[in-house]
This record gives sequence, C-alpha cells and structure tokens, in this order.
Amino acid sequence: MRYLHTMIRVTDLDASVTFFRDVLGMIEVRRSVNEKARYTLVFFAAPKDLDGAKAKDAPLVELTYNWDPEAYSGGRNFGHLAYRVDDIYGYCARLAKAGVTINRPPRDGNMAFIRTPDGISIELLQEGAPKPVAEPWASMPNVGTW
Repeated sequence: MRYLHTMIRVTDLDASVTFFRDVLGMIEVRRSVNEKARYTLVFFAAPKDLDGAKAKDAPLVELTYNWDPEAYSGGRNFGHLAYRVDDIYGYCARLAKAGVTINRPPRDGNMAFIRTPDGISIELLQEGAPKPVAEPWASMPNVGTW
C-alpha cells in the first residue's frame, strides 16, 4: 500500500488555487477538467515532495471543484492536512502578512493551525526539534476554531 493523495472539495476554485499556490507555496502538478461530469481536479505537491509527486504521483493534495454548487459543511467532516515546514515562525509570519488568520499560533515553537478558504484545517509542524518559545507567538491567543 502507498499513500497517494488527500482530496478536499472546494467551492471557489480560483480562491483555493491561489491559496495553495501563492500563499502556501505549493506547486500545481496536474489538472483535469471533465466537462461531461462537470468537475475540475487540481493536484498540488509541497515543494520538497515535488520529485516524488512527479515520479510516483504521490503524495498530493487534490482539490475537487464540482461545477454545480453544493454546500459543504465542515469540509464534510474532514479532519486536517499536515505539513512540515523549515521555520514555523517565519512561515507563519509570511502567512499572516498574506492575510491568513493563524487560528492556533505556534506558541510552542512546534505547531500551528490555519484554515483554507473553504474552512479545511491545515496543521503546520516545525521540521526537527521545536524552536525556542518566542514572541509574538508565545502570547498570541487562539482565533476561531482549528
């Protein structure tokens, strides 16, 4: 068995592609448009997973956009995506500067949570050992749900 991808349904394809590509820094690997079934699939890889994603088609995040509107509550009970980052503080600062709410700040130098435009939680984990506790993160409260 081999992990392939995680699929999340999105309601605004342009906003979601912009979020994953421009805000998170992920790379679009491929896109599939099915006019008969009325959906578009967009597959993204994290930069450090790009070679594996191209060679083996994994690991990927699949954004599924159904052309006919449908309400998705709570991401259809989807839990969260998780990614390791080289510098949790720097990455969260970049996200905040881009207008992303840091729902659970990296107070411990190790873990943070954000949400996609469709409310899917994304856990960010520090690569290696946690960073030393530092401000402004240490005193930041949680915002909303994560």
